[in-house]
Amino acid sequence: MTATPTPGALLLSPTDHALILIDFQSQMSFATHSIDAITLRNNAALISNAAAEFKVPTILTTVAEKSFSGPMFSEITDAFPGQALLDRTSMNTWEDAAVIKRVNEIGKTRLVFAGLWTSVCIVGPTLSAIDQGFEVYVITDACGDVSAEAHERAIERMVQAGARPMTSLQYLLELQRDWARTETYEQTTGVAKKFGGAYGLGIIYAKSMFGAHEG
Repeated sequence: MTATPTPGALLLSPTDHALILIDFQSQMSFATHSIDAITLRNNAALISNAAAEFKVPTILTTVAEKSFSGPMFSEITDAFPGQALLDRTSMNTWEDAAVIKRVNEIGKTRLVFAGLWTSVCIVGPTLSAIDQGFEVYVITDACGDVSAEAHERAIERMVQAGARPMTSLQYLLELQRDWARTETYEQTTGVAKKFGGAYGLGIIYAKSMFGAHEG
């Protein structure tokens, strides 16, 4: 066995997947208690801006936007100006013909999900996509549910079915993966400075005080 300096096949890259953001809406967030609203909105913004900067094909979908659930978080829609939202009646995104049409148009067999609520609107499409042969990743800290118990059991159920859990900051840094990629360096550190919490503060400090540069 010989080691080589190449990335593992299970790591995400900007061109090998589609991101699907589901039901980040006011009505859904009111009953979300597994994560506080500020952290949820920040993490949703982090992954949205990461996907936009790396030009990851992204589907934005809502449920009953006009009649019940309200608009999608502006932290998400601002990252994709002018992009149409696919509004549904089905709790399971995978049962909506318009969404599946878009999935097929994009043509990626690897999908990344995030949204509200974990146990309903993320479990449904995750199990459905896995059943049809897709690889699925779930950004767990950009999902939320009515209780920590509901969120955790949903994550366990999806992992048991083959989904791969990850976090928001992990998603951003996995897309960059090498600080020598200078064409996306400023975008990546820019997103991290804005939405990366303590890590982002560290970048601001290092650049301001020492002119430091990762890599």
